[in-house]
Amino acid sequence: MSETPSADLPVRETVLLAAFEGWNDAGSAATQALEHLHEVWDAEQVDELDPEEYHDFQVNRPVVGPGADGRREITWPTTAVAVATAPVSGRRVVLVHGIEPSMRWRRYCTELLDIAAGLGVDTVVTVGALLADVPHTRPIPVNTTSEDAGVRDDFRLEPNTYEGPTGIVGVLQHEAAARGMRAMSLWAAVPHYVAHPPSPKATLAILHRIEQLLGEPVPLGELPDDSAAWQHGVDELAAEDAEIGEYVHQLEEAKDTADLPEASGEAIAQEFERYLRRRDKGTGG
Repeated sequence: MSETPSADLPVRETVLLAAFEGWNDAGSAATQALEHLHEVWDAEQVDELDPEEYHDFQVNRPVVGPGADGRREITWPTTAVAVATAPVSGRRVVLVHGIEPSMRWRRYCTELLDIAAGLGVDTVVTVGALLADVPHTRPIPVNTTSEDAGVRDDFRLEPNTYEGPTGIVGVLQHEAAARGMRAMSLWAAVPHYVAHPPSPKATLAILHRIEQLLGEPVPLGELPDDSAAWQHGVDELAAEDAEIGEYVHQLEEAKDTADLPEASGEAIAQEFERYLRRRDKGTGG
């Protein structure tokens, strides 16, 4: 179940939002959320990292095609840094959009955080999406964690207890915290049986969480309609395939059971106390 932050980040703080294509970006949900913010907030690119230092071009190949002037040009797989001003609060937001690098991760994070420091960034929020056993018919779970006890207390977040292989978002969050920046990680869970991008329902869930975190409404444009159309399409897939339909039903039951108030330990204890009181009254009568 996703949690709701207890407070907005102070408007005076400059916040960096970072998402990376690849392992950390199921359904392209995270990077499409940042692309959406870049567009609706009219962000301006201010810097980029040299791809020669960090990418294996046989893994992430450059793309050739016509440029704005009609002449053919090569676009290299780089990391772009853009700055936007949130229109309602006036908050400065730094948007980092790239492809997970192939090499030199520590140098990559150092260079990126040096740029962030130069832009006055106080808080780093890494944004990712992962494949999970969740039903497409229910709200997309979005989980926010932090290694910083102070950040967890301020926003009622869970500690990051994951153990195992990590991606560039995990490394960047860790390095930001080591520098004394407020750092947190935001992840959306994408139904694994519809992993192919786009995943507009997950993108929408990420944007809603960013709205909560920044205290800044985000114009959503056609995303709600795209999300509804996506869900309708998966509904049709499940209706046509009995095996998928049954699996979705099992996921729905598991999700609904976990979300029921009766499933909490406190609710179970209260119900047991009521049972004991009813039993005692029956015995006395």
